[in-house]
Amino acid sequence: MPGFIHVYTGEGKGKTTSAIGLTVRAIGSGLKVLFVQFIKSASTGELEILKKFPELVEIYRCSTGFIQESPDETQIQLVKLAIKDIEEKLKTKHYDMIIFDELSVAIKKGLISQQSVERLINLTPENTELIITGRDAPDWLIDKADLVTEMKNVKHYFDRGIHARKGIEY
Repeated sequence: MPGFIHVYTGEGKGKTTSAIGLTVRAIGSGLKVLFVQFIKSASTGELEILKKFPELVEIYRCSTGFIQESPDETQIQLVKLAIKDIEEKLKTKHYDMIIFDELSVAIKKGLISQQSVERLINLTPENTELIITGRDAPDWLIDKADLVTEMKNVKHYFDRGIHARKGIEY
């Protein structure tokens, strides 16, 4: 079965949630998943449940934390180290699905170059499903993808000052 590249992007809610849904579907079918988070560092409900399936889900976090304007040197170094680790995993382990959560944000913020992303994509085996999430996916990544879904923000309670809620947004 060939693997495809999915990109979930846009300003609306649901990009990571979609990737989590695919992860749950994959592990429910006995598939092995590498779940990489490029930006997030706080504890989240989705990671707590995925940790209960260590034989099927390997979680890797760059733990840069959210980046307001531009990354600092520590955040840049964390991602450089992560890229090396991820490349090694792609060369030495088998995964049926790989999630690169918030990769588009990492690209936009200058944490990872187009060349590095393309290298990661090229290291992904042909039969592995690759899911990339994050706002502002660049055109070159959209062109490379087999499936692109843009989450559109029509209305959101954040606009009324309501903050992220445990179990809903994280």
